[in-house]
Order: sequence, then C-alpha cells, then structure tokens
Amino acid sequence: MRCTTLVLLAAAPALGYQMASPGLRAGAIRRPALKMAASDASKHLVAAALAATISASAASAAEPWAYSTLLDKVKTDEVSKVAFSDDGTKVVAFGTDGGDHQVQLFPGGDDELVKALRVHQVQFAVVPKPEENPVVAALGGIGGLLINFLPLFLLIGLNILASRGGPGGAGGPMGGPGAIGKSKAQIQMEPQTGVTFLDVAGCDGSKQELTEIVNFLKNPAKYSALGAKIPRGAVMEGPPGTGKTLLARAVAGEAGVPFISASGSEFVEMFVGVGASRVRDLFGQAKKNAPCIVFIDEIDAIGGQRAGAGGGGMGGGGNDEREQTLNQILTEMDGFEGNSGVIVLAATNRADILDSALLRPGRFDRRVPVDLPDVKGRREILGVHARGKPLADELDLSIIAKRTTGFSGASLANLLNEAAIVAARTNKTEISYTEVDYAIDRVTVGLQKTTGMIYPDRQKLVAYHEAGHAVMGLLTPDYDMVTKVTLIPRTNGAGGFTLFTPSEERLESGMYTKRYLEAQLAVALGGRMAEELVYGEDEVTTGASNDLQQVRSIARRMVAQWGFAMDALGGAPTAWETPNGNGLMQPRAASPVMEAALDVEVQKIVEKAYFKCKECLTTNRALLDKLAMDLIEKETIDYDELAKMRDDHCSTMAEKGIQAQFV
Repeated sequence: MRCTTLVLLAAAPALGYQMASPGLRAGAIRRPALKMAASDASKHLVAAALAATISASAASAAEPWAYSTLLDKVKTDEVSKVAFSDDGTKVVAFGTDGGDHQVQLFPGGDDELVKALRVHQVQFAVVPKPEENPVVAALGGIGGLLINFLPLFLLIGLNILASRGGPGGAGGPMGGPGAIGKSKAQIQMEPQTGVTFLDVAGCDGSKQELTEIVNFLKNPAKYSALGAKIPRGAVMEGPPGTGKTLLARAVAGEAGVPFISASGSEFVEMFVGVGASRVRDLFGQAKKNAPCIVFIDEIDAIGGQRAGAGGGGMGGGGNDEREQTLNQILTEMDGFEGNSGVIVLAATNRADILDSALLRPGRFDRRVPVDLPDVKGRREILGVHARGKPLADELDLSIIAKRTTGFSGASLANLLNEAAIVAARTNKTEISYTEVDYAIDRVTVGLQKTTGMIYPDRQKLVAYHEAGHAVMGLLTPDYDMVTKVTLIPRTNGAGGFTLFTPSEERLESGMYTKRYLEAQLAVALGGRMAEELVYGEDEVTTGASNDLQQVRSIARRMVAQWGFAMDALGGAPTAWETPNGNGLMQPRAASPVMEAALDVEVQKIVEKAYFKCKECLTTNRALLDKLAMDLIEKETIDYDELAKMRDDHCSTMAEKGIQAQFV
C-alpha cells in the first residue's frame, strides 16, 4: 500500500500539478515545501523517475547512513534523490550506486539538508502517510461486529428452525430441527418394485414361507375360517447374495398393501434417543395404513444381543443407544398395546448375534432360512438371469449349474453379466460357453496374467505340477471330477490351477469318508510329487506351499477332530480339539503327551498318502508326461479331453496287464 501511494503522489507533478506542502514540522521548525514549475519538463521526468524508484526501494535497501554522511554524500554529488517522511524524522537517500539508505534526522536538521539539496540540485519530495479507504474501513467495522455477534445469530437461527415446526419441529417426536427424530423410510401405498415371485428362483422353501403371508393378506377369510392368525413377522437369514432383499421386493410387488422399507443403520445416530424416536415414527406410519408390511434390511445393526447384568451390550454401556432402539422395536412389535395389522419382514446374514427376545414367537413368528442354491436352484436362477441375453445353441445352462457349486444367486447374476460383457468385447452376437468359462475363472481364481508365459522352463514346471494333481484326480475312484487344467497364471497368485468339481450330494451333506479324505491328501501331494519325479528332490520349488498347508490341515483334523486314528489313541474315537483347532484363545483338551501322540498319527497319515501318490505317478508316468506336453501346447485342457486321455491310457495299461487306477 505504501509503495503504491508513493508512486501516485510523486507522479502527480509530472502530470502538470503543483504540490504545495502543508508544512512539515520537526518540533517548531518549518521545512520549505517542494515546488515544481509545470513548464520544467525535465524536472517532471525526474520526479516521475523518483516515484518509480521509491516504489521499489524495499527491494534495494542498503545500510543506513549517519546524518553527517548524508551531507557529505550530497556535497560530493553522490546522492540522486531524497524522500522525506511525513513527520520529518526520517529520510531515504538514493545514491548514484543504485542503493537507498535510511537516515535518522534530528530536530532542525531537515532545514540544513534542504538547503544542501537545493544547492546541489538534488530532487527531493515529501511522502505523506497513506489515507485509509473509508469504504474498506466501514466494511472492516461491520465485519468485526458480525463476528462478535455470530454465536448469537446461530442460536437465534436454530431456535427459529425449531419453532417453525415442519416434519421435525416442536410438534415432532424429538422437537428438534431438521426432522432428526423422524423415520427416513418412505411409505409406498402401491409398491412398484418390478419384481414378483416369478423372478425369484433357487429358494423354493423360503419363497413358500413368504407366499403364504401374501396370500393371507389377499384372502384372510380362508385362513380365519380355520382360526389361523397372520404371522406378525418373518426374519430371513442366510449368506450374502442369496436373495433375501430380492424376496422382500417380491413380497412388496405382490402383496397389494402399503409397504415401508428401511435399513437397520437408519436408526443409529449420534444423538441419544433418535433411534427409538424413528422406530416410533416408522410404526406410527405403518399402523395408520394397516394392513401394512415393514421391511428392515440388515436388522443386525440394531438387533444384536443385549448385555447381561454387567451392562455394556452391543459395544456400549447399560444405557446404550442401540439397546434403546432395540427395546423400542420389541415394544412396537409385541408390547402392551399390541401390534395389529403390521407385518415386519427383516433380513440379516448374522442371525447368530440377534437378541433372543427379538426372535421369539409373537414378534418374528417365522425364521426363513435362505441358503445357497443347489444344482437345481442354480439352474433356475441361471434361467431367470438369462432372460434377454442371446445364448448360443450349444450353451447348456445345466452344465454351468454343475460347474458353479457354491455360487449364490448374486454370483450367478454377475457371472452371466460378465459373460455378456466379454462377448461384446470380442464383437460376438451371442454368448457361448467360451465366454461363460472365462467369466467363471475370473470370478473364482481371478483374471488371466500374461507375465511369465514367455519362459519355457517356467511353463514346463507349471505343466508338470498341475498334471500331477490332475493325474491323481483322474485315477482315484469316487473322487471329484477334474473339470479343467490350465497353466495360465492368475491374479490371485496361482501360476496355474486344476479345477475339481465335487458331487452335489457330497457338497450338500458335508459328510466325507475316510477313503475320500485320504484320496484328497494324495491328490494335494500330486504337484509336489510330479516335481520330484521330473526334476529330482534338489530342484523341487516352493510352488506346493498351499498344497502342503492343506495336507497338514486335513490330516490334523482327521486325527484330532474326526477320530480316524482311534486304534493308536485308545481304541475309541475321541475329539481332542475343537473345530477351531487348539490355537490361541482355544480350549485345550489334550495333554502334552496326547499332543505328541496326535502329531505321530498325523505324520503316519501324511506318509501313507505320500507313498501312495508316488506309486501312482511312477506307474502312470506316461499319462503324466502326455498331459504335461499337451498343457504346454494348448495351455488349457477341459474335462472331455482329460476323460478321453485317461480312458486311452487305462486301455493301454490294461493291455500290458497293469492296473492304472489306485484305490
């Protein structure tokens, strides 16, 4: 601001004006005013140059001078310009060397200095103090006043919001601003979800449970004639992606009554009492429009098990906000006033943590399990999601259903969508098995990688490793089907993989025989054994690390949990550890002596599987080599080729009188 003012004031004479100094005072001494004739053009230019130099003085400041030094410099013509301060106590002298020097004046010294400057024709001027802009000063005062009263304005504004009512005004449940105590759920008088029970497949039992509720709402006389009462609530429980929310949307689309949808997290806020208030408001809306269906998704967010006498349930104290919300839900569903005409549907994948009072009959009369679909259910789900997708004639959805063991409904929907995207990427007009197979591999084992495929040694190593697994699976009776073998690396870290598809019966029952588990150990050791046979024990790699971890886990559970070594451990089957093992924070049922005995039996089981695997691969080395060479050439071999290769090999071995398959 100071430099800008200097430029304007000093440049004024150059424009034809005269600067009449009002009289600079230093004590009682009057300093002569600087006057410039308008006709003196050369002096005008000097004054303008003086102003420009003064504006940049801060950038070229030099060491200060004494007053006597300034006089000496003026007399020797080493000073080009001088600027006086408005109070007459300081000057800035601009030397011919380009530097500017500050000089402190004493009272009366300015008169002597002015005379010397006139004698030696040195330009000088007075720099007045910059005047403050009145507009800026006024705004500054108003701004300060507003800042001082800002807290008061905020309090007044909040009070106005609270007093104006509206959805969350003084008449609302919380009486606070912004409808904080009101439920965020919106009631749908005629829900248009676009989903009916025809769009739900793979969970016939669950659908039947909810269909009865819908039929009861549409035809209550049929049930009332038999003295039946409509269920007050049903909680759907199951793994993620199995269709719990989809079932709720189907109920909303077919029930023909008002429908309210909410999430458990909507009732949780930082303010105490908000959750309970929103529950009251939600059920208040539902009762006004009874009969009505209320759907609460992820109810475990507020319905977790409450604490015992010690307090602190659900991560808080005895007066936890979530406990208050849960208590309000319990009261609304089946309290003293009852709950006529409101049916509550809920969904969760954590039914084990729900409070027992919430699950009792009278509140949630029905617990509807929504499990992973079986092969028939997967086929139906694939049919639903295949609508509107052009499928190739050779694509059999039944085969896809068999390959997708353990897939949920959401996973199957994503599978067909990925296949459609891959088909569009390759400019195809229909979806074939190639795209579906690519999508299955992407979902299960990750994307394909191209790194490492240019190294022949690496390809050969992976080919023999995976061929070892595949040969053991192909030659083991009553074992899982070897669906696919590939040496293409994946993003999950696998250098290649062998895909085994278990039977639906074995997967659903969850029961495995001792023979099957021993075969599983031998198959898991197939990759490591193939490396030993081809490269020798000194060249075995770490590629079988995951396989060996699987072998240890299965063998340990066979001995310590499933009683498959009872002959050496007392003659009777006993579980010596829990299903979670004997790790940290787990109870120990075995003494140190028994632990040592368990380790010995585990080692025996593993050794038996190891030598069985070695004998099988050594006897069938020809099949191992052929499969490895074909993998190097084709990179991927599917079930049909594998089965043909196995049958041809078994025929050749039978002609030689050698048994190819091992029991």
